[in-house]
Amino acid sequence: MSFKRTSTAVWQGQGPTGTGTLTTLSGAFKEQPYSAKARFQSEDGKAGTNPEELIAAAHAGCFTMALAFQLTNANLTPTELKTVATVTMEKQEPGWTITNINLDVEGKVPGVAADQFQTLAESAKKGCPISRALSATPITMTAKLSS
Repeated sequence: MSFKRTSTAVWQGQGPTGTGTLTTLSGAFKEQPYSAKARFQSEDGKAGTNPEELIAAAHAGCFTMALAFQLTNANLTPTELKTVATVTMEKQEPGWTITNINLDVEGKVPGVAADQFQTLAESAKKGCPISRALSATPITMTAKLSS
């Protein structure tokens, strides 16, 4: 069994001053704007999306779903799992480089011990397809329970 998912990028103009749009197969994103200005100069990040933000969204979603499956397989039912994925990009010698991805997950899971939650979160981090695809980049994680 295999799945294919697509997204389409359309760009118009030169790199520094041009603009583009991103559209996903599902329609979740339909002609979402992106540009170099939005990517590198927008302090609040609200001028449009960017590839790094989309990587963070994909990683947060994949990891959180993987953790839900890990918990389910341990006969535990999360009330809520919330993950913030932070992609860090730095200008280095070869150019802009993603240097770290941090997953910060907080879970409400009745009946789970903190050490078990940590172990299951580590397993989800290692096993989620997006983590595996991004394995050339250091991925860190914090996992904590909330009430």
